[in-house]
Amino acid sequence: MRLTALLPLSLALLAAPLAQAEELPKAIQQLQAKGAVIKGSFDAPDGLRGYAAEYQNNGIAFYLTPDGKHVLVGSLFDEQGNDMSAEPLEKLVYGPMSKAIWAKLENTSWIADGKADAPRKVYLFSDPNCQYCNMFWQQARPWVESGKVQLRHIMVGIIREDSPGKSAALLAAKDPAKALQQHEKAGRASTLKALDKVPEAVQKKLEANLALMDEMGLQATPAIFYQDEQGNLQSQQGAPRPELLGQILGKR
Repeated sequence: MRLTALLPLSLALLAAPLAQAEELPKAIQQLQAKGAVIKGSFDAPDGLRGYAAEYQNNGIAFYLTPDGKHVLVGSLFDEQGNDMSAEPLEKLVYGPMSKAIWAKLENTSWIADGKADAPRKVYLFSDPNCQYCNMFWQQARPWVESGKVQLRHIMVGIIREDSPGKSAALLAAKDPAKALQQHEKAGRASTLKALDKVPEAVQKKLEANLALMDEMGLQATPAIFYQDEQGNLQSQQGAPRPELLGQILGKR
């Protein structure tokens, strides 16, 4: 399942144009001028030349006709019904896009929940006042406590007026992981208090986390990101239904 089918990400900053050894055909240049970012070219049948592009956060295939003057846009199927654009788009567009997003998530200011050597890492944008974040925390306990999964909470403050101060309190705690565990375990009975004065370093972390959330077009928590068995980036908005937990967290 492609990431773009799950989440309308704003990825203009991740787009990198095709490193060109030679100038692109004029017909392809016209599509570039309309906003398409050419990521690579590939072989296609019957004299066509394929180009993989990222356009408005989606992968799209262009097929240049043999005369070099016309472009067909969309999927090309063979006589067995196979989509011949699927593999090039995965390799040239979706794969690099997923890696770039994962790298951005790794570089946020997150709080670890679970063992550092857990084989599976799951990121989530989390607000201390988010009941669905707490629900997912509870759902994930068997995987986290068995050492199979580490949740990485990217703290933001968007739900209530005291949310930023509470996120700051967690990030500024002497032991953020322990503070987060105590807060989530207590649920509605949590005694976590918002910081009145947020240290500048912590404020910058919160601002960077929120900036990435905005960049990715996310408006609610939890926004969960994980890699499937093939290493492809997937996402889940909100606490997942029980039948989706194995997909997100892996086998128990």
